[in-house]
Amino acid sequence: MNLRKKIVISCVSVLILSRAAAQQQPYYTQYILNNFILNPALAGIENYWDFKASYRNQWVGLDGAPTTLYLTAHAPIGKTAYDRENPTTVPDLQAKNSGAKQFWMEYTAPPAHHGVGFTILNDKTGPLSRIAAYGSYAYHLPVGVKTSLSFGVSFGVQEVNVDISAVNFGQYNPVDPAALSSGYLNKLQPDMNAGLWLSNKDFFVGLSAQQIIPVPINTPTHSTTADTVTLLKGKLIPHTFLTAGYKYLVNEDISILPSVMLRYVQPLPLGFDLNVKVQYQDLLWVGVSYRLSEGYAAMLGVNINSTFNLGYSYDFTTGQLNTVSRGTHEIVLGFLWRRKNNEPYGK
Repeated sequence: MNLRKKIVISCVSVLILSRAAAQQQPYYTQYILNNFILNPALAGIENYWDFKASYRNQWVGLDGAPTTLYLTAHAPIGKTAYDRENPTTVPDLQAKNSGAKQFWMEYTAPPAHHGVGFTILNDKTGPLSRIAAYGSYAYHLPVGVKTSLSFGVSFGVQEVNVDISAVNFGQYNPVDPAALSSGYLNKLQPDMNAGLWLSNKDFFVGLSAQQIIPVPINTPTHSTTADTVTLLKGKLIPHTFLTAGYKYLVNEDISILPSVMLRYVQPLPLGFDLNVKVQYQDLLWVGVSYRLSEGYAAMLGVNINSTFNLGYSYDFTTGQLNTVSRGTHEIVLGFLWRRKNNEPYGK
């Protein structure tokens, strides 16, 4: 390994740890397939139990780069009018084409109902790892003939682990013995998320906040005075997300769904994602994504049948990371259970 690459890797290692201390929630390229992972207000928005499992391997080839694994599920309670879809609904391939103009013209908002769900998350970045579990509740109500508003909350716990022995800023930055002797620093903390979601047949707007409870946490940092790695006392930082999208029907077979996401995490700059998803005959879809100052991505997915769907994305990283990593892979597998049509759920 040449000197230039060693310097880049050392700088990137510092970047990974500093970003892990600030950007404490993982990135999701295919959030459009599962907005529930960002916003609990979507619990119960569909007419089925919506299970999603995802694995994300970020900056492949770089030691200590982030990896994320999650499982989510949510379902409606007391919902009727089950033929009412929204812009991100996975279509029923055995039913009529959801892109049909007649269906869109006849659309009305579903009656008020409840939703429940859960999330299990395992996220690791360098010496930092996090396991979290949440239960979610949402209430949906019509606010117009064709528009629905929902609000939701998630309560749970997360355990943040710091393996001090795995911290490495290079040979000139040894670990502070006091920090090293502590080994893994395990912190089981309460957590809360909340959100709002406004949608109809062809648009959505969502506002959500994660890690609302600012509980204390220790993270490794580089001490310039002692030239060692030591612990920095901090706290979990609230993450705020604003998402919006609009579904255009090109014809009976093709629809286009552009969407944006704004991400605010103090003290980081405002994050911005722009996505476009093109779907063909409720079966295949392709997409592109751009993340401000970070890179862009290509996405591809298929609705295998009315029960299973699969999405894949590859992120092209820009900047210095591009010289030491081989991009980012993300897979999302969906399983739809107990899809209902027009009778009340549970009957």
